[in-house]
Amino acid sequence: MQRVADPELAGLASAVRELRRGSGLTQEQLAHRAGLTTASLARLERARTNPGWKTLRALATALDVAVADIADIAERDAGT
Repeated sequence: MQRVADPELAGLASAVRELRRGSGLTQEQLAHRAGLTTASLARLERARTNPGWKTLRALATALDVAVADIADIAERDAGT
């Protein structure tokens, strides 16, 4: 049985996935740029893990966006 993700966590997952795809990156490429494992990024994009501040900053840097940009998209996607 699959767990239903917290709406805010689901919004964050959606935001990272949207920005990654918009940048034309695969999960493997983004994970490498951000210093993460591909499995960790995949869990994040499926809303199975709540990333810490360092991870969010690394993702933002790898995506060439501000953490605030990720947060704005996450809030939009979460409906908050």
